[in-house]
Amino acid sequence: MNLESGAYLLDAARIILGIDPGLAHTGWGVIEQCGSRLGCVAYGCVATPPSQSLAERLLKIHHQVGAVIERFRPTCVGIETVWFGNNVTAAFATGQARGAALVACAEMGLSVGEYSPSQIKLAVVGEGTAEKEQVQYMVRHLLGLSRDPEPDHAADALAAAICHTTHEGKVFA
Repeated sequence: MNLESGAYLLDAARIILGIDPGLAHTGWGVIEQCGSRLGCVAYGCVATPPSQSLAERLLKIHHQVGAVIERFRPTCVGIETVWFGNNVTAAFATGQARGAALVACAEMGLSVGEYSPSQIKLAVVGEGTAEKEQVQYMVRHLLGLSRDPEPDHAADALAAAICHTTHEGKVFA
C-alpha cells in the first residue's frame, strides 16, 4: 500500500466475499476490488430445505461456503449481522446459519467485517433505510451488471462485500 495524501490506496486487486446469512437461503457474492473499481466475480445462494434436520442444514451451509472460499480465494469477508426484529425464532435460526458460515471463514483464516443491514444499505445506497429494490439497483450499477443479481439473497451478499470495501477495519456499535 502507498501512503498518498493521508490515505492508503490499494495497489493490487483483492477478492472480497460477501455473505447474507439465512437458514433457508444463505446468499454469497464475490467481488474484485482494484483501487476504487469494483467488479462482480460470482454470486449464488446456498438453499437448505426445511425437510432436513437443523444439523444437516448447518453442515450444508458450512461446506458450501467453504467451497466458495476454496474456489475464489477471497482475502476478506463482509457478513451481515442478525437483525432481531419481532421474530426471535427466525433471528435465532439466522444466527445459527451465520455461525456455520463464520466457521468456514475462520477455517480459511479470513478477516471478517460484520455489518448491520442499515450499515450495508448506507454504504451501497447512501440511505440506511433503503428498500430492497434500491439495494439491488445500486449493486447492479456499482458492479456493472446487466441485470439485478438473483436471488435477492445473492444481491444482499454482494452488497455486504461492497460495504466491506468502505468500512473494513472500522468498528461500529
